Amino acid sequence: MKSISQVQGCRSEKDIAGSNFKIKSDQFGYGLPNMTELEIKATKCRLNVIRMLQSSGHGHIGGAFSAIDIVSALYFYKMRVDPKDPQMENRDRFILSAGHKCMAQYGVLAEKGYFDKSILDTYGKLHSMIPGHPDMHKLPGIEANTGALGHGMAIAAGMAMALKLNKLNSKVYVMLGDGELAEGSNWEAVAAASKFGLDKLVVFIDNNELQISGKVVDVMDMRPVDKKFRAFGWEVLNINGNNIFDIVSALDYSDRTNGKPLMILCKTTKSKGLPMGENDPEFHFWKPSKEDLEKAGRMLSKRIESLQAGLEEVV
Repeated sequence: MKSISQVQGCRSEKDIAGSNFKIKSDQFGYGLPNMTELEIKATKCRLNVIRMLQSSGHGHIGGAFSAIDIVSALYFYKMRVDPKDPQMENRDRFILSAGHKCMAQYGVLAEKGYFDKSILDTYGKLHSMIPGHPDMHKLPGIEANTGALGHGMAIAAGMAMALKLNKLNSKVYVMLGDGELAEGSNWEAVAAASKFGLDKLVVFIDNNELQISGKVVDVMDMRPVDKKFRAFGWEVLNINGNNIFDIVSALDYSDRTNGKPLMILCKTTKSKGLPMGENDPEFHFWKPSKEDLEKAGRMLSKRIESLQAGLEEVV
């Protein structure tokens, strides 16, 4: 099991698994300006979530905001995707197993250009392309219908196996919530992925420690999650899932192939980026007032301005 500090320390030397591996981005590199660009993207995606809430008046903001930095980094930094050709054969796949966090993915897909942002204003409306859980038949970029917890992991493992059999080099990324790990079907997929050496499968666990009914450990304590995955034969990383540099480092580390699937345990903050709701289970599903949304929008807009000003100073 590796911490992110160990991963970041293996830039040109052998990592502790013995493989030559240099952490280097193909698209952004590790300079401060490029990390800042990703932070700006993630903040714009948070603003897209606020826009959806203005339409619907309610939504699962807690998990959406804890996960959105990871989803943003995937789409804007690492994944091989094309919004103009969302079904291209050699694309990378992303499965949001915790489907109730779909506003995070919708916000990112809109920012990436998969659909016009005006569609964000239909969230929560009848026949919307962006319903309360992802629907692959309605929206380009969605790989599977999810929301019934515990299914995404098996879907992703099946995809990874099919891609391996077809000799395609595409990767499959899947995000689970920590509360979702109580579903037994996850562990069947964990065992199968190890058995079949699905080393193009990368699992993120959004470990914000809270679910709708309170603390995850009080509902069903699945700790130690990292040691459980390692016992099944997985590679394991522990990172700060709301830190862009940590996420990028882990994504680059995942590019190496060693015959094992990779699980990245991401310590996150529920409602990260919304100070009034951070680490508060009441914000698992939020019904904000008009004033709340206006305040959140102003705060995020100021965050973007601040990041952009800092970027201009650096470059």
